[in-house]
Amino acid sequence: MAKENNFKVEFKSQHHLRSFHQHEAAESPRSCSLDVLLCRLRAIEAKQDDKFATIMDAVGEFGTFQRRLVALTFVPNILSAFFLSADIFMFTPQKPYCNTSWILAVGPNLTESERLNLTLPRAPNGSFLTCLMYLPVDWDLDSIIHFGLNHTDSCQDGWIYPEVKKRSLINEFDLVCGKEPNLEIVQNMYLAGLLTGSFLFGFITDKLGRHPGILLSLLGLIIFGFGAGFVNSFHQYLFFRFGVSQAVVGYTISSTSLITEWLVGMPRAHTTVLGHCFFAMGVIFLTGLAYSLPHWRLLFLVGGAPVFPLISYIWILPESPRWLMMKGKLKEAKQLLCYAAGGNKKTIPLSLLDKLQLPGKKVTMASILDFYSNRHLRKVTLVMGSMWFALGCNYYMLSLRMKELGVNIHFTQVIPGMMEVPARLCCIFLLEQLKRKRRLILTFFQGALMCFLSLLPPSELKSLLVLIIVLGEFSLAATVTVFYIYTSELLPTVLRATGLGLLSLVWAAGGISSLIAVNQNIATLPIFLCCISAFVALFFCVKLPETQDQPIPNSLEHLPPERRTVSEAMSSEDMLCDDVTEEVAKNTIFNATMTNMDQDSLSNLSLQSGEEEIDKQED
Repeated sequence: MAKENNFKVEFKSQHHLRSFHQHEAAESPRSCSLDVLLCRLRAIEAKQDDKFATIMDAVGEFGTFQRRLVALTFVPNILSAFFLSADIFMFTPQKPYCNTSWILAVGPNLTESERLNLTLPRAPNGSFLTCLMYLPVDWDLDSIIHFGLNHTDSCQDGWIYPEVKKRSLINEFDLVCGKEPNLEIVQNMYLAGLLTGSFLFGFITDKLGRHPGILLSLLGLIIFGFGAGFVNSFHQYLFFRFGVSQAVVGYTISSTSLITEWLVGMPRAHTTVLGHCFFAMGVIFLTGLAYSLPHWRLLFLVGGAPVFPLISYIWILPESPRWLMMKGKLKEAKQLLCYAAGGNKKTIPLSLLDKLQLPGKKVTMASILDFYSNRHLRKVTLVMGSMWFALGCNYYMLSLRMKELGVNIHFTQVIPGMMEVPARLCCIFLLEQLKRKRRLILTFFQGALMCFLSLLPPSELKSLLVLIIVLGEFSLAATVTVFYIYTSELLPTVLRATGLGLLSLVWAAGGISSLIAVNQNIATLPIFLCCISAFVALFFCVKLPETQDQPIPNSLEHLPPERRTVSEAMSSEDMLCDDVTEEVAKNTIFNATMTNMDQDSLSNLSLQSGEEEIDKQED
């Protein structure tokens, strides 16, 4: 019996040793390469399952139709930047003086300097007081000059601005001497418009379509953007600014969704990059007009006039075929695809069109609650939300820091605007080399670091701070571009606009947080907010899947749990993935599978023979 027990122990130890070697072999580089090949095959099959991508290949990857669509979306980007940034030139500093034209009744030939010298009190340093005047008297001019005026009071007949050459909101509505506008309220109204517009247009664009969402946002630009030149009070102006910020974020969400769903591959990323370049050009266009035009109303009227031809988008802008297909409008989607193919002078085979089928009700039924109930979507939204919040904090913190330095207003707009164009163009090259996630982490880390450095030195080091801020805005501008590309590719078609709206809402929340932190007058609070938000965002960003060269999801069923694992394995073995074709991958996986099956059969045979030998000895 002792001998039999020893034999059993020896056999079991050999069995465990064999199992250990098999497990070790499974973790060998050769087996890892096999896993990478399996990931590659799954990616190929995913692309084959994306029937819409196959049809888009037949339509033309980036033909005449797509180029025309891209050009149509670029023009509103310029106007969106124009209307969104116009506040910067509406509240330029003014030096008012009380209107003392009453003295002209007794001295009509007085010059402006003589009139001010007789009717305005002076400060101890010799300058005229801006909010006080001498009370009118019934004397003649000689008596006023001889005896002078002594009794002062606040301005009674309004103000004059003799040193100001341009008309702004300040001298239009006399927002001086205790009536100064609270710039914090102006910024909060702008951010509140972004908050409400993000949620509202995200829902509208997913519910009614990309085309109606774009048209409603363009209508908002006409009413609230161009119409701001006709306001009669400062409070009306605030309301119009609230409306125009809603329209701008609405257009951004709708147009990004439309471009993402019409284009495939690298043209999609290139188009988003160029669209953001046109947004930066809109800021430069605004600065040039503000410098040359003498009246703030002319700025809105002349700069906003090009928005009216955009009414033609009702007839020339197409709907998204992916959205039509997800909403069960298969016939309209097929007609639109055939029209696009005709514009590219191509024909879609009927066999491909017949493969497009109506999705099931479970596929198309999606709501905002799925951002909580769907595990994959919840993870992506939370991670991207932390990134958007941190980006909003750092971006607005840099802008506020630049304003604190008192730099020329035209310089603060032209130089960053000019820098943003090459910053965004660099994304085209880096996206091809580093892919989405790595590029996002790199640019955001650079921008957050520059924001941190800008908050450390004192304001006396003005030149150094301006350089740091410009470099930070350079990096964050590139980060925003990659964000829009990455986010739109991660979200499914049925909830893409809603997701972009929610994340834009988080961006605005980050901007509001930065305003609150700065207004608390605690030096360490902005540093703490930027550093903590950036650290959390970078920590969780590594958990996101890579989307480059992957088909965009259409429904929640196209978001499998293994999506992240597949993409991460592919990105970790780029050399293998790039050199492997579909047939080679299939043959390699088949041979490896057969080899494993043979090894398992031999192992099972040896186990069976060993067990039979044990049974014989026991008998």
